[in-house]
Amino acid sequence: GLIKLNTNENPYPPSPAVARMLADFAAESLRLYPDPVCAALRARIAAQAGVGSENVFVGNGSDEVLRLVTRAFTRPGGAAAAFAPSYSLYPVLAAAEEVGYRTVPLADDFGWTEPPADLDASLFFLANPNAPTGVFYPLPAIESFCRRFPGVVLVDEAYVDFSGGRNALELAKKLPNVLVARTMSKSFSFAGLRIGWTIGSADLIGALYKLKDSYNVDRLAQALALAALGDWPWMEANARKIVATRERVAAELEKRGFRVVPSASNFLFVEPPAGRSAARLFADLREKKILVRYFPGGRTDNFLRVSIGTDAQMDAFFAAI
Repeated sequence: GLIKLNTNENPYPPSPAVARMLADFAAESLRLYPDPVCAALRARIAAQAGVGSENVFVGNGSDEVLRLVTRAFTRPGGAAAAFAPSYSLYPVLAAAEEVGYRTVPLADDFGWTEPPADLDASLFFLANPNAPTGVFYPLPAIESFCRRFPGVVLVDEAYVDFSGGRNALELAKKLPNVLVARTMSKSFSFAGLRIGWTIGSADLIGALYKLKDSYNVDRLAQALALAALGDWPWMEANARKIVATRERVAAELEKRGFRVVPSASNFLFVEPPAGRSAARLFADLREKKILVRYFPGGRTDNFLRVSIGTDAQMDAFFAAI
């Protein structure tokens, strides 16, 4: 009976082509190992992105991509960096590699903040749109930063399909130190399967292939991902529905006195009206079986992140408020 608005899952099902592939999948083939380099999937992604297969790495979700990037492009005694607040996995990955983690505090509006020239890191995680804020950073500012940053910049585009067609893919094509990462968990409704990829120069991609597990993406996931990527219009239609609901919810929350950070993602980062505590609202909504995300402490202490569900789910959210 829960309404889950806390993990940015897609409220709509994946393409019917996925269901057909699942029904037709030859279970007998599971006795065989999967393609260790995801050749067919890489070729499909490469064709859609306008790059070569040597420019694509496919991972067991984008989390594996981020983990391998951290291992490949930091060194003992070195550091990774990111904006603050940003994706909570980044410092966890740095800690796992036993490297430092530098942060660049965002401005009060959570918009683009130029990282300092003396940033001591060999890897910068740049989520765009950012999480948990949902803010989309201007591409010219990102390019300028990438050109002067001496290390690798990973542009994490987990939510980019909700941003109106804007993306940093061209930067990965023309700059040797830029990787662009994507996931199928959000816009493709694939959170229950683990498929992510990154695009960049052959040198950067080759470094990841030196480090990955032998068979990091299973046979079934590769087959279903190919089916989903073959029906791009379905994903885009779902994304448009989510964006329309997002805009409706944002306007309604603003009417009710919430501060709503401008979002280009499938969630909203909101501050309750004066006199209402985010922690208390989080707990009250949970009692009404509606789950949202609360990040206690620091800059995020009085904000909630609300995933965009169906219109009916969001109506239930308003009724609970």
